[in-house]
Amino acid sequence: MSQVQIKSADSYFDAYLAKPDTTAKGGVVVIQEIFGVNADIKATADWLAGEGYLAVAPDLFWRQERNVALTDSSEEEWQKAFQLMNGYDGDEGVSDLQAAIDYLRAEGCAKVGTIGFCLGGRMVYMAACRTNGDAHASYYGVGIQDMLDEAQNISAPTLIHIAAEDEFVPRPAQQKIADALATHDTASVHIYDGQDHAFARHNGMHYDADAAALAHQRTLDMFAKALG
Repeated sequence: MSQVQIKSADSYFDAYLAKPDTTAKGGVVVIQEIFGVNADIKATADWLAGEGYLAVAPDLFWRQERNVALTDSSEEEWQKAFQLMNGYDGDEGVSDLQAAIDYLRAEGCAKVGTIGFCLGGRMVYMAACRTNGDAHASYYGVGIQDMLDEAQNISAPTLIHIAAEDEFVPRPAQQKIADALATHDTASVHIYDGQDHAFARHNGMHYDADAAALAHQRTLDMFAKALG
């Protein structure tokens, strides 16, 4: 496990790289929550490496502050996380995701997917619409309901995992997403009853082992088929 640098259009950004013990089945870009590339995101990359994927977690906030790594355990960190999120340009950030996908392909991964949580879940949806990634898994992405006009651009297998009790994605937004993607050829929605936002965050206040395991298994099944 190491830190690498990925070239952007006009600079570079850091990323956490987790390597499998054997030849990689494919590559996965792990997209952070609002807390940066912290222990939880690194653990997710390590988990995927353990499943046989070359996983890279790019630093989304590098244009504001490099190598942010916050937790959800203090009000000060929450406020900084929200400040960084509000200053983040997702349209600009998509180019970084494409750069991360290209990086993994240059490292020998013929096919590359994305997985992301919260802010990262939204960025996964944008990656599905705007990059050439081969599979995408979005966990409790915030704001997807406002970008459904782009769903027609999704051509790779895409999973949208939604927490039914998510205060950041209320029921009307959930229904709007589910309805819009109900007949989509490659995208599907799973709503997890009784679960709150960040149910898959390691050691988070809403972590639920069973729901996280179910969502992760669905993601791994998709990656196994799409990434080879």
